Amino acid sequence: MAKRKTKFMCQDCGYESPKWMGRCPGCGAWNKMVEEVEIVGSGKRGAFAHSQGIGGQSKPTPITSIETGNEVRIETELKEFNRVLGGGVVQGSLVLIGGDPGIGKSTLLLQVSSQLAKLGQSVLYISGEESLRQTKLRAERLGITSENLLVYSETNLDEISRTIDSIAPSFVVIDSIQTVFHPDVTSAPGSVSQVRECTAELMRIGKTKGIAVFIVGHVTKEGSIAGPRLLEHMVDTVLYFEGERHHTYRILRAVKNRFGSTNEMGIFEMKEMGLEEVENPSEIFLEERSEGASGSTVVASMEGTRPVLVEIQALISPTSFGNPRRMATGIDHNRVSLLMAVLDKRVGMLLQNQDAYLKVAGGVKIDEPAIDLAIAVSIASSFRDTPTRATDCIIGEVGLTGEVRRVSRIEQRVQEAAKLGFERVIIPENNLGGWKAPKGIDLIGVTTVQQALYVTLGR
Repeated sequence: MAKRKTKFMCQDCGYESPKWMGRCPGCGAWNKMVEEVEIVGSGKRGAFAHSQGIGGQSKPTPITSIETGNEVRIETELKEFNRVLGGGVVQGSLVLIGGDPGIGKSTLLLQVSSQLAKLGQSVLYISGEESLRQTKLRAERLGITSENLLVYSETNLDEISRTIDSIAPSFVVIDSIQTVFHPDVTSAPGSVSQVRECTAELMRIGKTKGIAVFIVGHVTKEGSIAGPRLLEHMVDTVLYFEGERHHTYRILRAVKNRFGSTNEMGIFEMKEMGLEEVENPSEIFLEERSEGASGSTVVASMEGTRPVLVEIQALISPTSFGNPRRMATGIDHNRVSLLMAVLDKRVGMLLQNQDAYLKVAGGVKIDEPAIDLAIAVSIASSFRDTPTRATDCIIGEVGLTGEVRRVSRIEQRVQEAAKLGFERVIIPENNLGGWKAPKGIDLIGVTTVQQALYVTLGR
């Protein structure tokens, strides 16, 4: 006989407890424990219980006898989208896309669905948040007209599963997973149990039938996908759609990809007719750079296989408080504090009574060691009120002893700087040998931060 079992689960980390607690012992979040009701002994074990294994194999198989081959990829018209996925959409993959409300997740997937439908693929777009009429209005605005694109408004997972069985599409879009519910799970839609069970059932459908499934996920106020981290572990690819709602540029970033690199980034521009890809993002990030201003430097950052030139801006001013403020946008806050300590100790700059404000122009986020030297030069330029040369590009990692260390893929970075008209590139001296620089580029190798400041600021 079925019994009802009550437990409490954290919405952020999935920690389970037999009683409610104000603070989660797993992640430390407050007021995140929600009640979950589980039916025990009913004979239904949820979406995780299925007789056939993922991929159709239900028995152990020697690894030497498993046939692999290359993954079948379908390329869309959006090259930036293909790059982030690793070359195209893999059949049978489960892709999770997260982002802030109104950032353009539904627009992106509707455009991708239309392009796949034009290739003769059958696409089923399931909307749990909008009616068919609302989806049609968005499609008309984007100029989407294809008979192969089927729109379905449903939140019951059993009905969705039956529809997929009857139509047999090649691609399925779920918008969004927080609105879908499993009838065998008694908790409310969007809860931890519902999201976990529904994702597991969609994963089984996609793997056994060879259907590529795209899932839209809501994000929390901290910017992470709502629900436990288990959801990100279950899917094959996790994409984050980033950008400011009041700016037109959007960034699609892969944080997990079983079929490609996790460092790839795609740039899009939101226009009236939908999202358009930006083929040369370096020009976009540098087009409004002002010449002769102190605290501004340009660095070549690697985003996956693509070098991107971005501008780093710094503003150093005397503090009015007991403790100086350290604020950073697009850069790790701890990295800024570390580099300011290096400048204070190794170069002799008195930054202990200075407020520091740093940002990466264009709204992009960069996080790699090669940007250290550009950050340090920006801070020194603003502190001394001495502008850097507008044709300088600065690349290098900074150690705690003040040394400048080598970075990877220096040749691609310098070629991108030469393409945009930069004349000098300051790089680590250990990166000078073994390759040939492009014509018109003056390479300057430095070994310490002091030497780099002398080259860029003149003293």
